[in-house]
Amino acid sequence: MIIKPIKTRQFMPPKDDLFALLGGALGEIREKSIIVIASKIVSIGQGRCIKIEDVPDKDTLIQKEAELYLPRDKVPGGYVMLTMKHGVMIPTAGIDESNAKGYYILWPEKPFETAKKIYNFIKKEFKIKKLGVIISDSHTVPLRWGTMGIAFSYWGFWPLKDYRGTKDIFGRKMKISQLNIVDSLATAAVLAMGEGNEQRPIVIIDDVDFIKFGHPTGDHPQGDNFDFLKKNPLTIDRKEDIYGPLLNAIKWKKGGK
Repeated sequence: MIIKPIKTRQFMPPKDDLFALLGGALGEIREKSIIVIASKIVSIGQGRCIKIEDVPDKDTLIQKEAELYLPRDKVPGGYVMLTMKHGVMIPTAGIDESNAKGYYILWPEKPFETAKKIYNFIKKEFKIKKLGVIISDSHTVPLRWGTMGIAFSYWGFWPLKDYRGTKDIFGRKMKISQLNIVDSLATAAVLAMGEGNEQRPIVIIDDVDFIKFGHPTGDHPQGDNFDFLKKNPLTIDRKEDIYGPLLNAIKWKKGGK
C-alpha cells in the first residue's frame, strides 16, 4: 500500500472552492486510487462555517447539530459534549475550531451525496474508471488517548472485506470477522495528514489489492440494488451492537433543536 499526502494552499473559511483545489492539487491519479479528503475542507467548500464571535453559547450550537447528546456536566472533566451524529459517536457533533481562523467548522451536509459528487468530479476530470473517495475525520476511541481516523462517508467501493465462511491458517471456519476497510484507510490517511499545521488535507492511497470497486451498482456483494444513499452498510443499530448495553444505558438527550 502506498500512501501519498498532498500539501495544498491554505483553504480559507468561511467558504472556498473545493473542486478548484482538487483539480489543481491531485496531479496524476492512477486507476483504483483511493482519494481521502479531510472533512474540514469539504465543510469549508460547503460554507459550513460560523464565526465564533457570532455564537453566544457553543453548547447550544452542539445540541442543534447533534442527533443525540450527553450534556457536558455528565462527561468526565466537562471538556466536551458527547454526541451521536450520522451513526457515529463523536465529541461536539464534529464541530471543530482548529485551523479554522476564528470560525466554528461544522460537519459537512449530506455526507454520501457529497462523496458521490466528489467521486463523479474526479472521475470526469482525470478520466478514471475505477476510483474510491473517502471523506475522513479524526475521532477518539474509548479507553485510549489520542485521535485516529474515521470515514465520515465514502463512495466508489465496498467498505468491508467479509471473512465469514473462510478458514483461518489452521483450518478453523471464521464466523463473524469482517474487516472495516474504509475506516482503516481513513486512519492511515489521517496519520499522513497530521493534526496541526501540516497543511495536507488530501491523501492518495494506491495498491490496496483486495478492494471491490464499483458503486452503487454492480461489483459488490449486495447486488445491483444496494443504495448507499439510503443506508450505510457500516452502521449497526444500537440494539444489535455488542456495545449496545453501554450505549443504551446513557441518558441521551435529543438534539436538532
